[in-house]
Amino acid sequence: MTIRLFRPLLAMVLFAMSLFAGTVAMAVPAHADGCFTWTRTLAQGASGSDVTQLQIRVAGYPGSGGLLGIDGAYGPATAAAVARFQQAYGLPANGVADTATFSKIYALQDNDCTPVNFSFAELNNCNTTWSGGAVSAPTAKANALRTMWKLQAMRHALGDVPITVTSGFRSRACNAAVGGAADSRHLYGDSADLAAGPHSLCELAQQARNHGFSGILGPGYPGHNDHTHVDHRPSRFWSAPTCGI
Repeated sequence: MTIRLFRPLLAMVLFAMSLFAGTVAMAVPAHADGCFTWTRTLAQGASGSDVTQLQIRVAGYPGSGGLLGIDGAYGPATAAAVARFQQAYGLPANGVADTATFSKIYALQDNDCTPVNFSFAELNNCNTTWSGGAVSAPTAKANALRTMWKLQAMRHALGDVPITVTSGFRSRACNAAVGGAADSRHLYGDSADLAAGPHSLCELAQQARNHGFSGILGPGYPGHNDHTHVDHRPSRFWSAPTCGI
């Protein structure tokens, strides 16, 4: 009689344990804001829009001189960037985007997906529509978002002190008004001019090399002795001779 009672009880315990295990395995990060919520752990081999969203946020961690493609495919470069992000924030640096990784990203972003220390308004003092540049308004705004996340990574590496952006997106009219180059990257929304502050212009230019900027212009380059310019143009061009770049 005892054995007959024990077996159903054991079965119920095992069933409950299996449900608990399933719950743990399927656990997803809590929704933290109005921007984006990841619903699965991401690792090499994954693909999709959630990978793209992750890449945008870790694109500032490609390694010295590196660039991280925003292609929705979680390959070795994305894993390495995630590991550098994790290391920068004291998380286990295993290159797997898990609950702890997403929680840190949630803490770093506002409801409109911008990093907490930068804003769309800061990257566009030309107009409110992001129109009139060399690309469509949505593309210009998306480019600015990617620039901001790279700047956030750079800011953290420099001790989490403010970085002042003096110019971001420009329409053709705004660009002409300030005497910008006809093919300025500002027309694409993917660039920012940085002013000296807690860090010198050379410190900004030198640090930018580690955070996914293919374009860096600074002191010693014509017209750039009073600011450091960063962008993510298609091919690399760095020139800040005064800074050893």
